[in-house]
Amino acid sequence: MKETFKALVIREQGEDVSRNIEHLSLSDLPEGDVIVKVAYSGVNYKDGLASIKNGKIVSSYPFIPGIDLAGEVVSSKDERFKEGDKVIATSYEIGVSHFGGYSEYARLRGDWIVPLPEGLTLKEAMILGTAGFTAALSVQRLEENGLQEENGDVLVTGATGGVGSVAIAMLSKRGYTVVASSGKESQHEYLKSIGASEIISREDVYNGKIKALDKQKFAGAVDPVGGEVLASILSQISYNGSVAVSGLTGGGKVPTSVYPFILRGVNLLGIDSVYCPMERRQKLWERMGGDLKPQDFSKLVNKEISLEDLPSALDNILQAKSTGRVIVKM
Repeated sequence: MKETFKALVIREQGEDVSRNIEHLSLSDLPEGDVIVKVAYSGVNYKDGLASIKNGKIVSSYPFIPGIDLAGEVVSSKDERFKEGDKVIATSYEIGVSHFGGYSEYARLRGDWIVPLPEGLTLKEAMILGTAGFTAALSVQRLEENGLQEENGDVLVTGATGGVGSVAIAMLSKRGYTVVASSGKESQHEYLKSIGASEIISREDVYNGKIKALDKQKFAGAVDPVGGEVLASILSQISYNGSVAVSGLTGGGKVPTSVYPFILRGVNLLGIDSVYCPMERRQKLWERMGGDLKPQDFSKLVNKEISLEDLPSALDNILQAKSTGRVIVKM
């Protein structure tokens, strides 16, 4: 292990925060059972929020953000892991109240770590990352609640984002007809390349008016947007269909009525990727390793960047300027 290493450190600076690459030592890292040499991390909307003062993610400074990472164990007090093991760590307190993945080394609790499944490289694991895990959990929950290919089209909102992109690829690989909703006309070819059968505008999903019940259009939906968009989607879901919601970029309030639920039996499925039980988490990572192939990953990753590129990448994701997955190589 290096005596010093690089990390993106957020420090409080008056009414704002600073974001700088600093040289740290292992003694600067928080307590944990396992030290991981980080190979890759990802750029997520939550990371963007963690990098700004009013993001309501980080409560104390200095702090290293990054809610996911993949790398190799260099030291372990946990008997489940040994030096040389390749591992993934996402969710729990990582990048929120415990130093995260934007660092060449991370010290973590063993309970937060997943062995890298067969069929995935460390880079591919972070092309998926938290966004991919959230998408996989969304698809799993939809299928557990009755979604099948023959039921009809599946809507994916926020389609060019991390969760949306991976959800489209996964659903398409499993034989579903995917309708992608996006406000980025320039990205239609990208969405088709990852498996979207049809692309509609944001206004086609929500035009500013929410009906108690609208025409039944979709058998299910993956929605990382929330807010009024989610309310509109619920009114358009077919009988006994489901919506898996995992985000709130469109807002936290959902002005819906009971009608979709009591007249059409619609299911609203909350997706919590943060504290998903470890047994389920490991099975989902194994599933992701089997569902997608190398050529799929090459389409999903939009950019590979360095630590030095992170501040601008975090700004871009907050401003909805990112497409697909942006990964950070350490």
